[in-house]
Amino acid sequence: MPSIPSNKPYRVGRSRTGLGLFATKPIKKGTKIIRYFGPLLDSKKKKDDAIENKYLFELNNRWTIDGSVRKNIARYINHACKPNAESDVRPRKRKVFIRAIKNIEPGEEINYDYGTDYFKAYLKPIGCKCAACEKKRKKQRAEARAEKARLKAKAERKALKKAEKLAKEQQKAKAKLKDKAERKAKKTLKLNGHSLNGKSLNGRSLNAKRLNGNSRVRVAGKKSSASKPPVSAPAPVLEVQPAAISVEAQPTAI
Repeated sequence: MPSIPSNKPYRVGRSRTGLGLFATKPIKKGTKIIRYFGPLLDSKKKKDDAIENKYLFELNNRWTIDGSVRKNIARYINHACKPNAESDVRPRKRKVFIRAIKNIEPGEEINYDYGTDYFKAYLKPIGCKCAACEKKRKKQRAEARAEKARLKAKAERKALKKAEKLAKEQQKAKAKLKDKAERKAKKTLKLNGHSLNGKSLNGRSLNAKRLNGNSRVRVAGKKSSASKPPVSAPAPVLEVQPAAISVEAQPTAI
């Protein structure tokens, strides 16, 4: 690590992304913390325009600062989506200063927003690791776990409801079968005074006919002879002969 004079309000230390710059003294809002410097590159020169590294700081369309030199302590300042500092760019003077936009306490890491182009080129592919993004990801993970738990609980409730419904249907089916069996049993032949198809035995009626010594059981397909009186043979017709009447002549009295 580069040596830093003790009168400077910062130090290089370990950060979640590697190395970072941390405050050693209270830094008030608006204070110029450090200058970002290095060789100036002219984009009109092919040699300068061919240089590529992650410490390039563009001043304008032509001039760029190559901050990869070791003496440039400002290169250790990390990016943050919600920073406590900002870059104060002065294109005409070809200088860049890092200035506090919040009160920074000792031990707090100093950071600023690198800009959209740098973010898309270098940070987005690997994921931004600043405190704000880490907090956001942590919140998203918590929400994802909560959503997963909610969906799991919903699925369990749905499965329980389905099982209860199935159990009720099975119970109804069993009750229906039991009732059907009971009705069928009542129609079954029973002895010793019990019923046969709802008709009683032991001297009682069968097919609404009395069973006694005079009655007969109707046979299917035939008519019972007991239902009609027996037909007697026709009585012989007696011929009445007229009796012979004799008339005796009686003397007529004179």
